[in-house]
This record gives sequence, structure tokens and C-alpha cells, in this order.
Amino acid sequence: MLKIAVDFDGTIVEDRYPSIGKPQLFAFETLKALQQQQHQLILWTVREGKALQEAVDFCKKHGVEFYAVNKNFPEEELEPGQSRKLNVDYFIDDRNIGGFLGWSRVWELLGNNPVEYTLPKKSFWEKLKDLMR
Repeated sequence: MLKIAVDFDGTIVEDRYPSIGKPQLFAFETLKALQQQQHQLILWTVREGKALQEAVDFCKKHGVEFYAVNKNFPEEELEPGQSRKLNVDYFIDDRNIGGFLGWSRVWELLGNNPVEYTLPKKSFWEKLKDLMR
């Protein structure tokens, strides 16, 4: 099981902050498939207050409920000024070096994809390096 932090604006949906953009191609299908494989998804966004609740509700409407939102676990209580740094295996974000890879590539890299078992095994970093070429 992986813990995966997922950004909202520019990643799950097109970046139209503070409005909500259209869903990115395959975003919700990939997120649901990752959840079916028992991976924990955490919504990790700069949104707060009403804008955050709108994002959470939008995802729920599209069939994705997150394990936690801007926290490591649902019950985590942050003190004022305490860092919101997450302890996760991966971050999926449009602000990555090289930009967002797209949801089909996320699935190829993180999904338990039977097609990958027939290919030579590569580490995540080797796959990422291949993408950057």
C-alpha cells in the first residue's frame, strides 16, 4: 500500500483557482483505481475554508473520497504555525519539475498494471528519467 498526496488545482482539475476547472482526462478513473488497490490518497492543496470544502465536495461527487485532507491522517490536529508537511510515498502535482505527467502516466507508474509485468522492471526513477528525455 502506498500513501499518495494529490494536488487539486492543475492536477485533478484544470487550474481555474479559485473556481473549479474541468476534471483532467482520466483523473477520477485513476484515483478510483488506485483506491481499489488499497492505496491511501490524501488531498494536498493550498485551498482552505470554503474553497477547500468545494474541492472536497467536487471530488466526492465524482466518486473519490480521500483518506485525509491536508493532513497525514484524519484525526491529526495541527497547532498554529505547525508545518503541514506530509509523510507520503509520492506527491502527484502539476508543480513537479517537468510539469504534470498526466493521469495515464501516473497509472503506468503507480498502478498495479498487468502490462508492466511483461516489460523489463525499471525503478520509478528510471521510468521518470525516461519520461524526461
